[in-house]
Amino acid sequence: LRTDEEEERRRQSGEKGRMILSPNWERNEKERAMSAALEKVAKEVGAKHITAVAIAYLMQKTPYVFPIIGGRKVEQLEANMESLSISLSREQVAYLESIVPFDPGFPHTLIGNGTDFNFLMKITAYMEKQPPMKSIVPDDD
Repeated sequence: LRTDEEEERRRQSGEKGRMILSPNWERNEKERAMSAALEKVAKEVGAKHITAVAIAYLMQKTPYVFPIIGGRKVEQLEANMESLSISLSREQVAYLESIVPFDPGFPHTLIGNGTDFNFLMKITAYMEKQPPMKSIVPDDD
């Protein structure tokens, strides 16, 4: 997750970052599109880092999720801390989710998307849907 400016700065300085899983450190089209969307939302909420918006999105999407991105640089720590003060609207969450379609992959595509129980579960037992737990959001004060 980085802006176009950050990627250009890396290109100029020769810093490629971690390349353990892929020999190419530059972002692909989907990553560029998501970074642009995060940048747009960051401007709306007054955030300095797009990673802070990404972390806030994850924390406000589901309970018991506390992501940490980076950890090697002071800027990464600042972005992690900044995310604790960001509150995203439903529209901003929907906008971020509309940029790149989510593919959970196999076997999750077989199990279902969580809106209803899997047919195998339905034929073996009575299932009752419980309301989802609320995620942690920042206080208004």
